[in-house]
Amino acid sequence: MESVLGEKIISVNPLSGGDINEVYRLGTASEDYVVKLNKSNLLPGLFRYEKQGLEAIEATKSLRTPRPVATGDFDGSSFLLLSYIEPGNANRFSWENFGSLLAQMHRNTFDEFGFFSDNYIGSLPQQNTGCSSAVEFHISQRLEPQIKLAGKKGYVFKDTDVFYRELENQIPEEPPALIHGDLWSGNYLIDKNGEPCLIDPAVSYSHREADIAMMRLFGGFPQQVFDTYHEHYNLEKGWQERSDIWQLYYLLVHLNLFGASYLPAVSAIIKKYAS
Repeated sequence: MESVLGEKIISVNPLSGGDINEVYRLGTASEDYVVKLNKSNLLPGLFRYEKQGLEAIEATKSLRTPRPVATGDFDGSSFLLLSYIEPGNANRFSWENFGSLLAQMHRNTFDEFGFFSDNYIGSLPQQNTGCSSAVEFHISQRLEPQIKLAGKKGYVFKDTDVFYRELENQIPEEPPALIHGDLWSGNYLIDKNGEPCLIDPAVSYSHREADIAMMRLFGGFPQQVFDTYHEHYNLEKGWQERSDIWQLYYLLVHLNLFGASYLPAVSAIIKKYAS
C-alpha cells in the first residue's frame, strides 16, 4: 500500500461499520486514508463499482464523498483506497444542507434509467441495464431479480404479475435521477465541519423517490432533511403513500441477505397492490 501512496504508513487502525469488508484507517505524515479489503474472488468488481459510484456523486458537486485514490488487487485480495473523512457533529445548518444538496444531486439526469455498469447492493449483485421508463427499470432491474432469488431460497409470492401491472398505474414518470441507491443512516456521516457526506453508494439513474423511501424505511434522518428537500425539488403528489413500492426492493434485499423476519413486510406490500 505504501507503493500506491508513495509515502510511509505510520499507523493502521481498524474501523467499524460494515459486515462485508475489512476496513482500516491508514495514517501517513501528510494525511489519513481508508482502505477496504476483500477477497478478490468473493465479490468480483465490488470496489471498482464503488469507485465509479463515488466518482459519479462527486461529479455532481453536491454532497461530499470520500475521494477514491486507487483500487486494485494484491495477494488474492481486492482493495479500495479512499481519503479519510474525519467525523464530527451536526450543527444547525447540517440537515438543511443535506436536504438541499440531495435535491441538487437528484437533478443530475441521464437519457435512460440504469447505469454504465451493474454494481452491488450490499453483497448482492444489482442490475443496471438501461430502460426507457421508471416502472420498467424498477420491475426488471430491481424487483424481479430479488424475487427470483427469494424463490430459490424458498420464498414464493402470489400474484406478482398483477402486482407489476398495478405499478404501471402507481409510479409517476420523471427524468432519471442520480441516486445513492442505499441511503440508510449507516451510509452517511457528518464531517468535522458539520457537512453531510455520503459513503458506500449503490448508484444508478433511477427514480429519486427510491432514495427518499429508503431514508424513511429504517429512520435516522430528521424531518428537516425532507422539508428542505421539498423546498428545492418537490416530489409528485402521493409520494408518501408510494414509499412502500420503493421500499419493497430494499426489504427483498434484506430478506435475501438476512432471512425470514422480513417476509411479512414483503408479502404485505405485494398483497396491497395485487388485491
